[in-house]
Amino acid sequence: MQNIIPWIVAHLTLWTLVGLFGQALFMMRFIVQWIASERAKQSVMPEIFWYFSLGGGLIVFIYAVHQQDLVFMLGQGLGVFIYLRNIYFIRKRGSAADA
Repeated sequence: MQNIIPWIVAHLTLWTLVGLFGQALFMMRFIVQWIASERAKQSVMPEIFWYFSLGGGLIVFIYAVHQQDLVFMLGQGLGVFIYLRNIYFIRKRGSAADA
């Protein structure tokens, strides 16, 4: 346990903080989905889930590009496309309802 603090300090860079921030945003999507489902007493997917997914996914993708990590680039790149597509459908449905 004594050695963990120096290890964290040695590895704490701006890019590490960027990656951690992206992961925190990505994690928030599960928290908001869990809270919304608990309130509704059924599984629901709130719209904010997709925005947290997009924000976290984009930031982690940028981090993966910087790290030159092909596995994360491919995984997050596909995810970002799916999140954008879901947001498009939500907005399209909202526009149709307004018309």
